[in-house]
Order: sequence, then C-alpha cells, then structure tokens
Amino acid sequence: MASPVKVYGPTLSTAVSRVLACLLEKDVHFQLLPVNMAKGEHKKPDYLKIQPFGQVPAFQDENITLFESRSINRYICDKYGHQGNKGLYGTNPLEKASIDQWIEAEGQSFNPPSSILVFQLAFAPRMKIKQDKNLIRQNEEKLKKVLDVYEKRLGENQYLAGDEFTLADLSHLPNIQYLVNGTDRAELFTSRKNVGRWWDEISSRESWKKVVEMQTSPPPS
Repeated sequence: MASPVKVYGPTLSTAVSRVLACLLEKDVHFQLLPVNMAKGEHKKPDYLKIQPFGQVPAFQDENITLFESRSINRYICDKYGHQGNKGLYGTNPLEKASIDQWIEAEGQSFNPPSSILVFQLAFAPRMKIKQDKNLIRQNEEKLKKVLDVYEKRLGENQYLAGDEFTLADLSHLPNIQYLVNGTDRAELFTSRKNVGRWWDEISSRESWKKVVEMQTSPPPS
C-alpha cells in the first residue's frame, strides 16, 4: 500500500475538515497529524518548516506540500481521479469550469461572512471573547444576500454546479455545520426551502458524517 498523505491540523478547523471530507470522498488513505493551535504548536519551528505561514492545514503527498484547502482539494481530485467519487471535480472541462465558478463564489462571497459568524457565534463564547454585535449583524445581512442567490440557484439545480454533488457543495460543509448545529442561526439555512433541502442532502453524506465524528471523538492517546 502506498504511503498515506499527511494532513496537519485540528479537526475542528473548517479548512482541515474541508480537506478531510474530500479525502474521504476520494477514498484516499491519509494520516491526520493534530496541531494544537491553543498551545501554539502551529508557530513552532518544526511546524513552520512545513507551513511557513503558521496556518492550517498543511498537506503533504510525496514531495509536494500544499497549504490552502480548496487548492488541496483540487489537487486530490486531479491526482486521485480514478478512485472514489470520480465526478467530485467534474469529468470534463465544462463541468470543472462550473464547479470552479461556485468554489470561487464560496471562497469570495460565502466564506467571509460565514467565517466571521462562526467565530463570533460559535468560538468566541468558548474562548471567553466578547462578541461584536455590530459585526454579527453586518455579516448576517451579507450572508442572507448570498443565500438568497443560492436559494434561486438550488431551485433550478439539485446542487450548486448541477445535478451531482461536487467540490462546490463540499466546500460549504464546515461553516454551515457550525452555524446550523453550533449557533442559534440555523434558520438562515433551514428557512429557505431549497437551501434547507440542499443542506440536508450534503450533510447526510457518509464522508461528512465521518468528519463530524472525528471532530467529536477524542484524539487517540
């Protein structure tokens, strides 16, 4: 058996969980190497040799090291295209272009407000950091506008890039998981008929269930 690819980072990280979901969809053997960010392990010299920016995830496959979760996922789909979910990143240039378009929408339009809300609503209370009510309100309004676009799109297609689950949908899973299950803002998604249906479908995939299980299970001693 080939050596497993290595993923460095905590499962609670949205970027790390995005990569794990892709690896599971593609049936790629991987080794998760936890990085305790609370203890500053991402700033230690050994980790900085791997990830010079001190962020997570860091991904290693043979002699390749990658840092950004969406780029990592594209790489995984291209290299391991023959296994697992073969249509995850499309099977022709037109499909890939459509998927890339919605991954870009996630990264540029959906991720900024949803990430702020995840931190302010889910993580700040745990970290005993005072919430910024104005910031929450501003980004909730931004996210609503994005979800209104998604609602229309998902009324025309089962998934964002068409009628098959792809990286475009997978990229949204981590932030929505926190907002729906870890805050009181679930109605942002569930109150929209098509968005709510879409979330139910993508969050029910076995790959994502395994990621959530990894997040809630204690790390091996």
